Amino acid sequence: MDLIAAFDPAKFASTALSWVWVALGLGLVIFFHELGHFAVAKWCGVFVERFSIGFGPILWSIKRGETEYALSAIPFGGYVKMLGQDDMDPSQLSSEEIAGDPRSYSAKTVWQRMAIISAGVIMNIITGLFFFAIAFQSGVEARPARLGPVVVGKPAWKAGLQTGDVITRINGRKCSDFADIMRGVALTRGEVEIEGLDRNNKPFKKMITPDKTDTRRMIGVAPSLDVTLGAIRPDKCTIGGTPSADADAFLPDDQIVSVSGQAVKTFAELQDVLIQQRDEELEFVVQRQPKAEKGQTLKEASKVPPERVTIKVAANRFRTIGLSMDIEKITSVEKDSPAGEAGLLAGDKIIRVDGQDVGNTLNPEELPDYLQKKHGQAVEIVYTREVGGTKKEFTATLTPRNRSGWTDQFEVAGSPLSAPAIGVSFQITSQVLKVQPDSPAAGKISPNDRITAVELFLPPGTTDDGFGISFGTLKFEASEKQPNFWAQVIWTMQMAPARHVRLTVNQSDKVEVEPFRDPASQHFFPKRGLVLQSDSFMQKAESFGAALSMAADHTRSNGTEIYLTLRNLIRGDLSYKELHGPIGIAGVAHQFASQGISPLLLFLGFLSVNLAVLNFLPIPVLDGGHMVFLCWEAVTRKRPSERVLIAATYVGMAFVLSLMGLVIYLDLFVHRSASAAGLFFWV
Repeated sequence: MDLIAAFDPAKFASTALSWVWVALGLGLVIFFHELGHFAVAKWCGVFVERFSIGFGPILWSIKRGETEYALSAIPFGGYVKMLGQDDMDPSQLSSEEIAGDPRSYSAKTVWQRMAIISAGVIMNIITGLFFFAIAFQSGVEARPARLGPVVVGKPAWKAGLQTGDVITRINGRKCSDFADIMRGVALTRGEVEIEGLDRNNKPFKKMITPDKTDTRRMIGVAPSLDVTLGAIRPDKCTIGGTPSADADAFLPDDQIVSVSGQAVKTFAELQDVLIQQRDEELEFVVQRQPKAEKGQTLKEASKVPPERVTIKVAANRFRTIGLSMDIEKITSVEKDSPAGEAGLLAGDKIIRVDGQDVGNTLNPEELPDYLQKKHGQAVEIVYTREVGGTKKEFTATLTPRNRSGWTDQFEVAGSPLSAPAIGVSFQITSQVLKVQPDSPAAGKISPNDRITAVELFLPPGTTDDGFGISFGTLKFEASEKQPNFWAQVIWTMQMAPARHVRLTVNQSDKVEVEPFRDPASQHFFPKRGLVLQSDSFMQKAESFGAALSMAADHTRSNGTEIYLTLRNLIRGDLSYKELHGPIGIAGVAHQFASQGISPLLLFLGFLSVNLAVLNFLPIPVLDGGHMVFLCWEAVTRKRPSERVLIAATYVGMAFVLSLMGLVIYLDLFVHRSASAAGLFFWV
């Protein structure tokens, strides 16, 4: 009964319709490719035995004239079977008997055979162009090349890029949207030259070396968010257990107009207000479009002027369990930052700030806020450095900037904590130095204990994570690769406020605690619990001619990127794990289809261009392999021997089948979205 009650017919119908569009779209891409071969073969007078969408056993077929038209069981492509040309029987190409038939493929001139082989690829380019043009004519939503949160310690963070910066060019190539940034970084080698406008509209140019520790080159940036509230479920746009949820007044699609009297137009401006007034109650003014009344059409409702609603939201104190840990060494230093100019380096360890011992007197969790509050003032920092095998103390006096911590992007794998005011990032050890009296950890954990693992779990009887769903238990464990994880634990405790904490102490003891917000604490988390939509803009052509022009640019750009992808795969700058197979392609197509026809058409255009380029690679059994043999014949005026053709065909087939097996394996067992990804996109 529960399953029946939970069944949503409208959602099921929408999902089913999306899959229908996916099937039709992918079928069209294959159909047009094979149609190219078929049409030119017929034009050249070749006898076409079968035109099939799919491979393997035939599920359905019909004969019209001399050709059998079929749908086959394995929907990963298609084929046109011509007399004298069969990839499963390459000996037909060298058969003198078949070549004697004037209607056989092998009887045609080299130039006719080249036309037949290349027709599929040409057709894919043409259809891709028209898919793009129709999409741009209708309008395609894209994310601007504006930066949202920057990942702590990654190349972009080290280079000083900030939320709100706009990237305009990478290595001279124009960046029109955020996807151009990702591709522009992933498909390059060595350093990349990044040009753009900072959040104050001042031009910048930076040389950045991307990080290669993952499956592709990255600089560590996320797309910008909008100031319009998103929906995590109907009528809910706030995270449970946060001050915004407690206000119980926000609705999806509300647009934030101002906060405590300060006008807000961008995500960067909103984040600034949240940071600067994190310890104050805030007054949000949102613009809201009234809902359609009973009997009123959406068009009529849209004519009703929007209303402005004022909502007060309390400050968000840090959730804590009452432990103060030791600070670890600096992991990275931002270029041109106060710390960088003062000579601090990665590997140094901050031990005192303004005479306060970091760890015992000043909790490392609160160091970013302490330094931000001291902006514009001289701060004395004492740090240690290994010099010739000896630890030496140094003192630096520097002036922090007005930048706060706990707003940069954290990675699920475990990021360091940043102190943007001086431009350093550092980890926090899991070695307990102090236990706060009357805290959840008091009496359960003692100084000098070491936390070796942490689980953040929903308490019994709770199924809602505050997001409308549960992500399961979130686990953190010390390892050689990630010995320090405490900063990530503290971050996740704030972002998942419904969760309790289970600690493994000194390798074996288990301790469960419920974090609390200490009313006496002056440590506030800048985020208030609002879910925001992604920042976006509409790419729409004013005429079909303009759409064709945009489509041509997109086609050319896609072709170049496919070449760069192949180059980086061969050189090892891009991992094979970035490849997707038919299951992954269908899944991505479904995501686009669920957004509308225009996004699906854009993806199908991309797929068509991909198919054109990849199918023309010089691999036997692919069109490109056939073209290589035809070029050989055109130059030498002699066909390759049957032995060569058979050997090359079997090698090519083995390669293609192995590649297919690899990408299907990756689709099934490797490509998994991070379960806690949703934790990082609210403010």
